[in-house]
Amino acid sequence: MNKTVDTHICEVTVYDDQALVTRRGIVQLTGEERELIVAQLPTTLVSESVQVSGVGMTGGRLLGVRTERIETSEGVHPKVAQLTEEIRQLEEQKRYGQDMLTLLNLQRNFVKDLNNHYLDGWTKSANPEPLNIPKMGDLLDFVGERWCKLSTAIAQQDKDQKQLNNQLQALRSQLDQLSRPQSQETFNIIITLEPSEAAELELEVSYIVTQASWQPFYNLRWQRTSQKVNVSYLARVQQNTGEDWLGVALTLSTAQPKLGTQLPQLAPWYIDGKPSRDLGGRVKTTAESDKVPSRSASITMPFAGTVVESESLLDEELERLKAEMSKLDVAKQTGIVTFAVSNRCNIPSDGASHKTIIFNNDYPCRAEYITLPRRMNFAYLQATIANPLTSVTLLPGQASIFRDNTFIGTTQIQNIAPGQDFKINLGIDEGIKIERNLLDRQVEQKTIGNQRRTLATYAYQLLITNLHNHKADVMVVEQLPVSCHPQVKVRLSDCHPQIPTGEMGMLEWSLTLLPLSSQELSYNFTVEHPPELMIVGLDI
Repeated sequence: MNKTVDTHICEVTVYDDQALVTRRGIVQLTGEERELIVAQLPTTLVSESVQVSGVGMTGGRLLGVRTERIETSEGVHPKVAQLTEEIRQLEEQKRYGQDMLTLLNLQRNFVKDLNNHYLDGWTKSANPEPLNIPKMGDLLDFVGERWCKLSTAIAQQDKDQKQLNNQLQALRSQLDQLSRPQSQETFNIIITLEPSEAAELELEVSYIVTQASWQPFYNLRWQRTSQKVNVSYLARVQQNTGEDWLGVALTLSTAQPKLGTQLPQLAPWYIDGKPSRDLGGRVKTTAESDKVPSRSASITMPFAGTVVESESLLDEELERLKAEMSKLDVAKQTGIVTFAVSNRCNIPSDGASHKTIIFNNDYPCRAEYITLPRRMNFAYLQATIANPLTSVTLLPGQASIFRDNTFIGTTQIQNIAPGQDFKINLGIDEGIKIERNLLDRQVEQKTIGNQRRTLATYAYQLLITNLHNHKADVMVVEQLPVSCHPQVKVRLSDCHPQIPTGEMGMLEWSLTLLPLSSQELSYNFTVEHPPELMIVGLDI
């Protein structure tokens, strides 16, 4: 004897490209059941993943579980009657519109013939009245007015008829599809029982389904009056598994259940050597070859007896392997992150993206103004946000940025572990004023050693003004030219306040400006080169 169990979805854990669904149901056992059937499950179910457990059965046990694919023919679709009624109503509207169109055309033809009737009567009369110009003008005005109104009404009726025809065509096509006999495939889970006493069994069934996924995204809100950023950790969940998730306890996870159960096999790593030639055909020495990165150094040799692939095929294989390894690297760096969504969720099986909130917290941050005087005379506001040690990992995803309730734009957040900081740009702030002036430029010829040299000296002054009523931390970034020629030398000769020169000629001052205050910065640099050499790219 078998019995069908009525179950409902109560928990769902969504992974990167699949989901674990848990169903529960209560069945009253009489002691004669040999099989329990959980029916009408979607074909996205992975048969090997089914697990079953039960509580409350005495004197018996669950012996096994299997799945069975069932193909059923659907009867008349419940929407057929609705579509038939909609088509009937539209056809009535179409008939009424056609009658109105016929009437309007008759009225317009009558107006058209009215003028001809008047003229024929006047010309055929034995004693025609004198031509009445005002009366003729009134007649023409009446004919013109009525003709315009009737023509407009006829055009509107034509338009309405076309729309009705399009609607009818769409509905008839839909009705034709639903009226055809269709077969539907589903899965049944069949649970084998050992005979037991009459009891109430609480059954739990879980299985993996495909065509489900989720992606994190964020809303970051910064208020000028606060030293915190409100972080809304959100998720877009979408599924087309074939069954709706209604009122479920939703869990989101970065685990990858199908990543594999066996370790990959390591093939022998062959290397070889061969003489390398430069463009002129000269054989390079080993020392010269070591200076030049070898394209083939990262490609392993094939097994003996195999055909060496072309370079393009090797490139494609390397790209494929890199893409696969990048997924493993992300998993290795982030670990497994799991979020239990607090509220009950409704995620229909429609393939659409459904938003759910993971949590909403305030994160500490530090705001700083960044300015590049050589490029612009205003500052950008940048916030450095700390992900607390007690918080969770922020997974890679898109973030929408709001500053004082104004949408600024979007950015991409990388993986941020607890205890790490990350930066977001909050747009332009005109409350920091920048002035950059070239104070002096001198060019002179000097003999250094036994060589004649040209020395060009440039002096700049920067004035940074805080127009806000609050103090401001400002990072001022300037740059010196970087020489690409061995005989062109660039030196920082003076700088106030004193700072070291960074990589690629960068100068960075960190200032704290009081409200409505200014600070002056200055620096000089010298470009030294042979007189016969013309300097290119020195944009002053």
